[in-house]
Amino acid sequence: MMVGRPLRLGLMGFGQIGRQIYELASRSDDLQVVAIADIGNPDILHYLLSAEVQDPALYTLQGNFLVNPRFRARLMRIDRPVEMPWDIFDVDAVIDATGKFRSCQHIEDHLSNGARRVVLRTLPLDEIDRIVVPAINAADIELSDTRVSAGSPTTTALCLLLHSLVQRFSIECVSMTTVHAFTSDQALQDYAGSDFRRSRSAAKNVIPNTHEASLWLDRVLPVFAGRVMTWALNVPVQEGCLLDVNLVMEDAGVTAGDVNEAMREAAQALDGVIAVAEDPIVSSDVIGNSNALLFDINGTVKAGTRTIKTLSWYESLGHAASLLDVVRLYGVLEQESSE
Repeated sequence: MMVGRPLRLGLMGFGQIGRQIYELASRSDDLQVVAIADIGNPDILHYLLSAEVQDPALYTLQGNFLVNPRFRARLMRIDRPVEMPWDIFDVDAVIDATGKFRSCQHIEDHLSNGARRVVLRTLPLDEIDRIVVPAINAADIELSDTRVSAGSPTTTALCLLLHSLVQRFSIECVSMTTVHAFTSDQALQDYAGSDFRRSRSAAKNVIPNTHEASLWLDRVLPVFAGRVMTWALNVPVQEGCLLDVNLVMEDAGVTAGDVNEAMREAAQALDGVIAVAEDPIVSSDVIGNSNALLFDINGTVKAGTRTIKTLSWYESLGHAASLLDVVRLYGVLEQESSE
């Protein structure tokens, strides 16, 4: 999906997803990250990137610029959107990869400082113009969308699974639990946090947690409005997440084999977005997989007359790729409007 010139991106936050976005962009022909806002020391940010990429020699730190063979990105030691002067970098879009700045006010701060469009890497806290999962609702986007969310890794994976299955089967209701790697906002030791359970050590506990996907899923898949319950278990694993979904089918004749066949067809139709694992894999096997959803054929079972349980895998790299695809979609729309 190419546009007339490389799109100029600003990146807020250089954590794991931020670094994945940067590295994927560095291997593209149509994207350039021109500015990165993060409170971290540039030397440390470069060190963390080098520890994760396949060829660290391609990425150098030259003063306050992170440089690769395709582009230079200015590193700005800035902590909040209101402080970042995006206008001086002439960015086409800003990806807020922090996961923290999710409110309308934070998005407006980006826009007021020169961002033409803001794409959140997670779900919003309040109103948003659009939540975009490219393989599902790309045709719905509009040029007037300036406040955009790309969902979250879990939300995207769940939407892709449901979208693939509802085209063939009538689904009455859905219960999803994500068995999720611990996150950067959890403490390694017991420490007073945002709620009782999240105050316990992420390294020692399976921690039940809420998940917001059900609150926003109808913005991507209106047919499932009010019919999906979502939950999370944060576990002591650094990377690799499992999507455990129970589907109540309206037709008791649907078998586990029918569901598996539908997902094989979905993987063929959405190559590079959905894949199917035929082998009995575990969480570490999904690390480095850039698909947004890796469906586990061996995890599909039928319980009772109408309930089918499915297992799928994902990690943040697939979501980083999806975020860049959202930016590309709007880039194409901008180009078409100017012709």
